[in-house]
Amino acid sequence: MVDLRELHCVPCRGGEPTVTDAELQEYRKQIPDWEVVTREGVNRLERAFKFKNFAQALAFTNRIGELAEAEDHHPVLVTEWGKVTVTWWTHAIGGLHRNDFIMAAKSDAVYQSLAHA
Repeated sequence: MVDLRELHCVPCRGGEPTVTDAELQEYRKQIPDWEVVTREGVNRLERAFKFKNFAQALAFTNRIGELAEAEDHHPVLVTEWGKVTVTWWTHAIGGLHRNDFIMAAKSDAVYQSLAHA
C-alpha cells in the first residue's frame, strides 16, 4: 500500500472520475479519523481537530493553508476556539479524488507534528 503522505497532488481540471468504492475503502484505511459526508449531493472528507485554545487552532489552520498552497489543493477550514474542522473534496469533479485523501493524510501529519511540538 502506498503511503498517501508521501504523494503529491496532481492537477485536476475536471472530467476525471471520482474515486471508486474500492479506492475509497483502500484510502480510508490510512485516514481512519476522517468521515465521508455528503453535502449538496457531493461526497467530502471531513475531520474536526481538537486543540487546547484558539492560538493552537489558528496555528494549525495556518499550517494547513500553507500546505494547501504548496499542493494547489484547497479545503474548507472552519477555525473555532479549540477546534478546526477541515473539509476536502475536489470542486472540479464534484466529489472525491485521490488528491483529497492525500491532503487528509497530510493534514493528519501536520496535526501530529503540532501535538508533539
